[in-house]
Amino acid sequence: MTVPRLVVAAPSSGSGKTTVATGLMAAFALRGLQVSPHKVGPDYIDPGYHALATGRPGRNLDPWLTSDELVVPLFLHGAEGADIAVVEGVMGLYDGAAGLGPSASAGGGDYASTAHVATLLDAPVVLVVDASAAAGRSVAALVHGFRSFGTVRVGGVVLNRLGSDGHERMCREAVEELGLPVLGALRRTDDAATPSRHLGLIPAAERSAEAVDTVRRLGELVAASCDLDAVLALAREAPELDAAPWDPSEAVPEKHPGRPRIAVAGGPAFTFGYAENEELLEAAGAEVVRFDPLQDEGLPEGTRGVVVGGGFPEVYAAQLSSNEPLREELAAFAEASRPVYAECAGLLYLAEELDGAPMCGVLNGARAAMAPRLTLGYRAAVAVADSVVARAGERVHGHEFHRTVTVPDRGETAAWQWSSSGPVGFVRGDCVASYLHVHWAGSPWFASRMVAACL
Repeated sequence: MTVPRLVVAAPSSGSGKTTVATGLMAAFALRGLQVSPHKVGPDYIDPGYHALATGRPGRNLDPWLTSDELVVPLFLHGAEGADIAVVEGVMGLYDGAAGLGPSASAGGGDYASTAHVATLLDAPVVLVVDASAAAGRSVAALVHGFRSFGTVRVGGVVLNRLGSDGHERMCREAVEELGLPVLGALRRTDDAATPSRHLGLIPAAERSAEAVDTVRRLGELVAASCDLDAVLALAREAPELDAAPWDPSEAVPEKHPGRPRIAVAGGPAFTFGYAENEELLEAAGAEVVRFDPLQDEGLPEGTRGVVVGGGFPEVYAAQLSSNEPLREELAAFAEASRPVYAECAGLLYLAEELDGAPMCGVLNGARAAMAPRLTLGYRAAVAVADSVVARAGERVHGHEFHRTVTVPDRGETAAWQWSSSGPVGFVRGDCVASYLHVHWAGSPWFASRMVAACL
């Protein structure tokens, strides 16, 4: 399949990748193009802005979470019918799994880096350079180093945070001496700033109309500052990919009849999730429905299983606590050994309390609270016990991303172990909860087993 595509990368975090990538997506969408949005790595927040910009699900490409072999099929699955695909990188261009925290065997070097994914996709790279504290030839030296260091093809440069016409001219001329086109030049501006908090950007779903306005302004900024025709021409230079699109119906090991209804938590407090997880549940035979623990006083009628993914329940603890009818129903649901799968924010919601506010009380006595440090990293996890998604001894690749702790950090029966410090998480009846985030395309049996448990 031939999909015009490019990867937006940078020398380091904070250079403006999200601004340029999301702006390009919005600008091309405003031109009437079908834009397929992608994000390198496990991040959940940037894909929310990508989805607003394009009207399509933001999808992640992560060799550690899924496998090298699945990156291109997953890309083609997401890019079906698209005129162009824009892939936002992670961290610096060559920063790999080792830069995402400790892991048992995440590789090292540039494994799971933006460069790694760009190589797998055979896609040209647009390098976003923060020129705010450098003159022309220093910027060119930086670009030259990144272009010559590895095997990826840097096809053009976007200069970001320029201070004046003269500053732009110096940087542009120096980079073009290298034989590389300057595809865009953005001035310093707070106009399109996106607010942050303890886990990074505030998710688009929480900001609603404000987020839509931010994405619109990013599109206008990039359209006025970048040569969109040249960017599109570069994307069209990407060669054909020799692979078939990923198909969730072929990926699930078992399909089950009966269409059990599985309710997935959503709304502002639970915004973290991979689109492929729900696609796999549906392929395995489930009917997937959404509920909002901030608003809905009960689970959807006929619910046979519940999935509570990641998000920011700590920001909404008082509102979640005040919804007693849903908390009580979910506690009774779990007590009756109905299947419940919870990741990170879901773990906090199922705990006894969160920062002193009563939660569902499913996990015997577990209390959750904000912590001073961020926990972030890939995890090679081993299942400690059988659960609705795993069998004892099975290995799973996942990641952690939180600034909270639970006391205790495990139940009488733990869920996973990924370090010498011991088991973590909770397995109680048909409920499994932990801080581990899993991309189910890398572990598709999760979906088949969850649906089977609901039957």
